[in-house]
Amino acid sequence: MQLRKMDHTALVVHDLEQSRWFYGMLLGMQEIPRPSNFTFGGCWFQGPGFQLHLILKRDTTAPAGLSPTQGEAVYRGLAHHIAFEVADLDAALAHLKAHHIKIIGGPMPRGDGVIQSYVSDPSGNFLEFFMCDPNSTLQVEERSAVRKSP
Repeated sequence: MQLRKMDHTALVVHDLEQSRWFYGMLLGMQEIPRPSNFTFGGCWFQGPGFQLHLILKRDTTAPAGLSPTQGEAVYRGLAHHIAFEVADLDAALAHLKAHHIKIIGGPMPRGDGVIQSYVSDPSGNFLEFFMCDPNSTLQVEERSAVRKSP
């Protein structure tokens, strides 16, 4: 088997209009039509080389959100997440903060010239924003396993 590309990611969301605002207006993705036989709540967005499919929670049995609610996993990115590359991480984080989106992790170096930061979307889906910066002066720290306390 040979994979050709990753085409899309689907996320379950609590509030479709709030998610439309977040992914469409705030992140600047273009909403695109869904097939007419999709009668459940949701919407699709086109990004550069990928699509994001949102599914409304009330129309599925899957839970909304991927984000852990607290703990070390959130701050270090050791949880299910979707990563978006940006040209300027500081500008992206300032834009998110200006719209009251809390930065819950980072910026931190990954160790290979990439700087990462983490947020949750309005439904609790855990998102990474990153940029390549091989000249970063941020200190690279060890990232070890995160375990639940007994």
